[in-house]
This record gives sequence, structure tokens and C-alpha cells, in this order.
Amino acid sequence: MPVILRVLWLLEELGIPYELVQHKRQPDLRAPKSLRDVQPLGKAPVIEDDGKPGAVLIYFSHSRIPWHQEYLIKKYGDGKFVPANADRQLDDIHWSHFAEGSLMPTLVMKLIFSIIPGRAPFLIRPLVRSICSGVTTAMVDPDAKSKLNYVADHIKKHPGWFAGGDAAGNPTAADFQMLFPLEAATSGRVPDLAPELKAWVDNAHARPAYQRALEKGGPYSYANP
Repeated sequence: MPVILRVLWLLEELGIPYELVQHKRQPDLRAPKSLRDVQPLGKAPVIEDDGKPGAVLIYFSHSRIPWHQEYLIKKYGDGKFVPANADRQLDDIHWSHFAEGSLMPTLVMKLIFSIIPGRAPFLIRPLVRSICSGVTTAMVDPDAKSKLNYVADHIKKHPGWFAGGDAAGNPTAADFQMLFPLEAATSGRVPDLAPELKAWVDNAHARPAYQRALEKGGPYSYANP
């Protein structure tokens, strides 16, 4: 749900019809056969675009996730959802890739170190917990804080959308990408963050298109109450 919601948000902003098909992961979190039949690697989300001869199939990977946004905006955006100021196009590219290439790996590492102790054999669990806690405190948390302060500094200098928004004030690709990492970080996963980060998330959540995406996507733990 976290990854797909930002795709749904973009689809709702674009105002194009789509069908949402959900594939439930198996108890071991592996992809079900129904998903592997569509995408052999079991990667989700998958966008299957039948808008032209020969369905276009786009699937998730950490190095290619911005391609969802790029493809949809270029094909269906009609000139919208791209920075109104040409000088901000580099910001759009930078933050689109910063989300998955820099910020998310740190947040995922923090999550993994919180899960490992519970899966360790009972007798060594205290030792594993101590090691994971030490690594998180010494390395992961400072890295996360540094990156999130970097994001907050950008928002302070450039209030609003990450690349300034389009001519009508709509978000651009960078904003769709940065949504989930900032949702995760401001949910309590990383303490003592600059208030600008939560304010940015709240602004995105207030978009009618986001609310429609949330309604269609189903329960989501990072959504505002």
C-alpha cells in the first residue's frame, strides 16, 4: 500500500480512469502466483497501460520507481505536473531520485534492525537486540536525521512543493516520490524532526486527489486521522 498510494495519488491528480487490482502477499511475504503471472519477479506495483497497441508494463524497483511518475506525467499530464520554472527542473529530478536512492534505504535499514531481534533464536535474542540497537543508535539514526534535516532545510528555503509546482500550483514528480518517505519518517519512526516535514505531509494529505486515492486504496497506517 505505501508504494502504490503515491501512484494512485498521481492517477487521481491526472483524472484518468484506471482499474486497481490488489494481489495479497503470502504469509511469508512472497508474491502470490497471480502477481507473478503479471510480473514474473513478483514486483509491485505494476502499471499495465492498454492505452495504445501492445500493453506497456511498468513495475516497481528501487532504481526505477520514478519511472512510474515520469511515464504517466509525460503521457497523460497534458503539460501539467512539471515545474513551471525551468530552473527548478533539476530540483524535480534530484528529489525524485533522492526519495528512493538516499532517504528510503536509511528508513528501510532502521525498520530491518527493529525486526531482526524478534526473529532471532530465543537464547541469543538479547544479544541480537543489543547489537541492532547499538548499530541503529550509532549509525542509522544519525544518518536518517541528517538526511531529513537536509529535506527540511530545502522546504524552509522553498516553501510548498519540492520543485515549486506546475503553473497551476499542482505537485510534480518529486512530490509524488517524496510523499511516502516523509509519511514514514513523520509517523514517529524518527523523533524530533523539524515541523516543516509534517506540515508538508499534511498539505499533501489535504489534496482532494490524495483523499480519493486513499478511499480507493483502502486502509493506510500513515494517513492522517
